[in-house]
Amino acid sequence: MNASDDHYIIKKTDDIIEACYFIKKNGHDPLWRDHSSLNTSLPFLLTQLFVVLFVDRILLLILKSLRQPPIVAHILCGVLLGPTMLADTSFSRKYIFPHKTTLVLETFANLALTYYMFLVGLEMEFTLIMQAGSQVVSIAAAGIIFPLLFGFGLYFMAVTKSDHFDSRGSMFWAIALTSTNFPDLTKILADLKLLRTNIGKIAMCSAIISDLFTWFLLIMAISIFNGQKYNAVLSTGIFILISIFALRPTVAWLIDRTSRGEIISDTHVWFIMAGILFCGLTTDACGSHSIVGAFMFGAILPHDDTVRTKILERLQDVVTGILMPLFFLISGLRSDLWYMFQNTPWEMVVIVVVMSWVAKVASVFFISLHYKMSTMDSLVLGLLMNTKGVLALIVLNTGRDIKALNNQSFPLMVLTLLVMSCLIEPIIALANKSTKKITRHMNRSIKGSEPDTEIRILACVHSMRNVMGTISVLHLSNGTNDSPLSVFAIHLIELSKRSTTTMLIVHDDNNNDEGRYNNHSKNETANIIRAFENLEKTNNAVAVQTMSVISPYATMHVDICSLAEDKSVNLIILPFHKEVKGDGRMGNGNSNFSNVNMNVLTNAPCSVAMIVDRGIGSKMFDSQEKFPRNFARQIAMLFIGGPDDREALAYAWRMAGHPDVCLTVARFVPGEKAMDLSHDVSVNRERRVDDEHIEDFKDKLMSNIGINYTEMVVHNGEEIIAAIRSLGEDFFDLYIIGRRQGEISPVTEGLSDWGSCPELGAIGDTLVSSNFALHSSVLVVQHYVSTDAIHEMADCSSTCSLGVGTKHDVQRYDF
Repeated sequence: MNASDDHYIIKKTDDIIEACYFIKKNGHDPLWRDHSSLNTSLPFLLTQLFVVLFVDRILLLILKSLRQPPIVAHILCGVLLGPTMLADTSFSRKYIFPHKTTLVLETFANLALTYYMFLVGLEMEFTLIMQAGSQVVSIAAAGIIFPLLFGFGLYFMAVTKSDHFDSRGSMFWAIALTSTNFPDLTKILADLKLLRTNIGKIAMCSAIISDLFTWFLLIMAISIFNGQKYNAVLSTGIFILISIFALRPTVAWLIDRTSRGEIISDTHVWFIMAGILFCGLTTDACGSHSIVGAFMFGAILPHDDTVRTKILERLQDVVTGILMPLFFLISGLRSDLWYMFQNTPWEMVVIVVVMSWVAKVASVFFISLHYKMSTMDSLVLGLLMNTKGVLALIVLNTGRDIKALNNQSFPLMVLTLLVMSCLIEPIIALANKSTKKITRHMNRSIKGSEPDTEIRILACVHSMRNVMGTISVLHLSNGTNDSPLSVFAIHLIELSKRSTTTMLIVHDDNNNDEGRYNNHSKNETANIIRAFENLEKTNNAVAVQTMSVISPYATMHVDICSLAEDKSVNLIILPFHKEVKGDGRMGNGNSNFSNVNMNVLTNAPCSVAMIVDRGIGSKMFDSQEKFPRNFARQIAMLFIGGPDDREALAYAWRMAGHPDVCLTVARFVPGEKAMDLSHDVSVNRERRVDDEHIEDFKDKLMSNIGINYTEMVVHNGEEIIAAIRSLGEDFFDLYIIGRRQGEISPVTEGLSDWGSCPELGAIGDTLVSSNFALHSSVLVVQHYVSTDAIHEMADCSSTCSLGVGTKHDVQRYDF
């Protein structure tokens, strides 16, 4: 006997920890069997649950700031509470983790694992496998074969000297190294804003293939090492086939018939929860593992957003937030790192950790280079494919359950997984930062694009109410053969915040993903696609690709900005969040849409335009949703000065090339009083830049008689409003203005005090709330500002929008 105390006699070897303890009995009634009612299973379980949740949450808060994924905190929590730290103390063995409570703890941990694997199956994107090409399959295969071989070799090199050596353990080491945990990978991709990139798509597709193969190997290992061999494999395979071809359509039919197109009820959820346990029991009886049945049941359920959201609302918080830490605790209680270090040379530990980490990274790196990926992208992809998580821990715990892994080999691989997980996200963040510096596209605005180059626009809509106004602006953007438009039309759909992954659906003829969201969204998306297809049909110089982004409002701007970066767009078009009433006045707005718009404006990788549609869409469409010809559109561009106004002027000039557009440009020149208020050097520099752009613009007027240019001298905000009113009340179909957020100018003094919509800027907010432009739409433009230029812009923001007069013969009015 290696250890003892007042309650236990403990025997600890490489293979087992054996504990003998005494049960006090003072009668037949259980109430009198112990001195304290707290010395029973339930109070101990509650104590253990409190301790593990407290430590786990503290570690999550600390490690999040260090760019560590949640799995690191979970594993570290189990290790710290295990025999490496807390569990080996006499206080812990007596009051927190007595050995007699281990079976109860393991029971709840396995129940949590069963429900967790159901959620993994429910959220796994199997449709990505259908889109996998030879590159994805090759990367997944390389990430499986080489780590598998390394796992066998490292095990025999590190563990053969153990007194209780078991060659079966090599199989579980090898399987653990092949895994790429899909749920943790999607979280890392989202944190690093790589979810929509080509690397992210390849990583997710490869991860699913890798995880499915890991499951196959695990099922084979369990069946063979349990002595049932082919019978267990055959019966599990039959269950999987029955689940796919019989149970899946039956469950879908029952849900559809009983819900009658409405949101599924709590009764459906309770039956689904019972089905999880039934499927787990079935695969357990087949000789496999209960988690296999739970995973399959989640995979075969209808994957539309209505079903998923309802189930996640009931299960996710309880399973992942409360019960799953018990599984990590069990893994930690089985990991005595001090015992492992006493029986394993530290040099061997370093070799195992390093070679395990290198195996998958190197194999994916070289196969990616073979497919002509850049060196940096290949490295990032290799790191992503090395993401470990719950699946690897499941493999190791399964090996420990059947005693294929012992007290030396099990904690050694747990330590390896912990180190591998710690390194991934920080290294990828550095590599991704370097990659962005190299691959960053140059043309991030309309003004910065060459005259005869393609303009790429990301057009976002929430519903059909936004479509007509957005398409009207795109139509007026004047796509030509020399300068075509490439439009990425995005339907933004809210996804429950409880979902762990967002979705990007690209709509084409072969798309089968429409079942991922509810019927209302599906029908609305079809109408939106049809409307944008009509835009493409009316102009051969406009190419449209439609997509749906299904994401929580809180992170929707991340998806929009990532798509804009990935597609190298020049402009993002957003709809204003408030609805327009019949009389042209603004109604109530959706605060979620407003937050999305503000976040995009703050984080956009290119210029942004926001459309307030007050009739321009209905004016430009006939009853067949076709563009009518020979209909002049009156557009006014209001220029005060600054980068936003210059970008708006460049966009207006592009629209002026459209045969149906009559453009009026009104420049507001500060009077002497306003000029006297500013003497900053940076302001004078901005004035010179404004003058240069206006000079270039007026030089182009010679070849376009459809453009009117006017200069108006103003001294304050009231005179600007009077000047705009003098141009014509409800005369213009569209006003184009710069947002000019943060730019303080004497000529706009007082306007910002009246506004309630900062996303429109002072002038835009004034136009939207005015009485003289109730039926005029407004397009507010914000120019892209690079990070390096933010401080420079801040220095001159107070007065950089002021302009001066010109020597040209133009109309000029004093107010």
